[in-house]
Amino acid sequence: MKPKKTNIAPASGRLALLLPGMGAVATTLIAGVEAIRRGLAPPIGSVTQMGRIRLGKRTEGRSPLVKELVPLAALEDVRFGGWDVFPDSAYDSAVHAKVLEPDLLEQLREPLSAVKPMPAVFAPEYVKRLHGTHVKKGKSKLELGEMLRADIRAFMKAEGCERAVMLWCASTEVYIEPSAVHGDLAAFEKALAKSDPAIAPSMIYAWAALKEGVPFANGAPNLTVDVPALQQLAKEQRVPVAGKDFKTGQTLMKTTIAPMLKARMLGLQGWFSTNILGNRDGEVLDDPGSFKTKEVSKLSVLEHILQPKLYPDLYGHFDHKVTIHYYPPRADNKEGWDAIDIVGWLGYPMQIKVNFQCRDSILAAPVALDIALFMDLAARAGMKGIQEWLSFYFKSPMHAEGLYPEHDLFIQQSKLKNTLRHLAGEELITHLGLDYYESEA
Repeated sequence: MKPKKTNIAPASGRLALLLPGMGAVATTLIAGVEAIRRGLAPPIGSVTQMGRIRLGKRTEGRSPLVKELVPLAALEDVRFGGWDVFPDSAYDSAVHAKVLEPDLLEQLREPLSAVKPMPAVFAPEYVKRLHGTHVKKGKSKLELGEMLRADIRAFMKAEGCERAVMLWCASTEVYIEPSAVHGDLAAFEKALAKSDPAIAPSMIYAWAALKEGVPFANGAPNLTVDVPALQQLAKEQRVPVAGKDFKTGQTLMKTTIAPMLKARMLGLQGWFSTNILGNRDGEVLDDPGSFKTKEVSKLSVLEHILQPKLYPDLYGHFDHKVTIHYYPPRADNKEGWDAIDIVGWLGYPMQIKVNFQCRDSILAAPVALDIALFMDLAARAGMKGIQEWLSFYFKSPMHAEGLYPEHDLFIQQSKLKNTLRHLAGEELITHLGLDYYESEA
């Protein structure tokens, strides 16, 4: 019996994609969408644009595009807006980031120059290596949040948008842990009014978005919506939230290789990871406070995939080291080195070496696009609160209280595809396959 199809509101009208932080990732996303609209480049890396999904049995041959299975917003209907501590247009910021070739940017000069950031909510104590002046002034953090709410309404009116999604693309904030002010919405809003230092700028953006009924996804490892107060607000407003930290380079490799080790019951002695990165993100992460936020995000992956408590002989005592080095000559071309010491049959040692020379924003941009379009889909499908089915895209996936996060890339992909099948009223696929070999007698 086929599952019941979810009632999803149509993706009619324009979608505002609101981006706090219009640096390398955001401008690469905007430029990419503008290039795709004009037929200048294919949407490589985007599941929503190029991915297909199998339906039914393998013998049926049904594999539509994802965007044919579920009603996603069309790229032609997306309008970009955002905030930044620097007043540069998306074009100027993209030129400064040096991610994309000058020839391509020149062809996109007009639409990118038209995207100008609104003044940001910013506090230098949360991102110590940035010193922008294009910032809002308010008597309290609550007042700043109300300013952001007004920005959202004004942008949507000016651009004729019916819906919006907010996607945090700004820098990594210093590490903070949940406290009493994050415990429930009433305490959080009192703390906003008192400008409590436990309320980070990213939380003000999230609060403003949720108050306006706008889905919020967190592309950095900041605490942000991963606190009870804002999750309460999301449920009350019936708005989706997701995060955190775009899964792009080194962690993408970890969530691919570690499941292989566990699947084959190969042991692990140690995993040494180091990165060199020269863009603004690298500069920000050169600060110990911001680095700790990123480090916690990266270190959690292996523990949850390998489950050392269940497999103490294989994974009970491995060493895991993560470092990030700011190296300006590398710019956005991040390089991740991994030295992995594994153990095989009869305790014999082996090694895996990985050198991933990637373009950080080139990997992040299609991830950001997919998250935005899927969050809009979730909102139109009536899905509220944490969207764990989008774990596929995040280093530190949000999850319900009492659950552990699922980091295995292949389990995450199965969860993503089965959620799409569920929304479309198609049968979930278990890959059991025994029925192909059963006797007809």
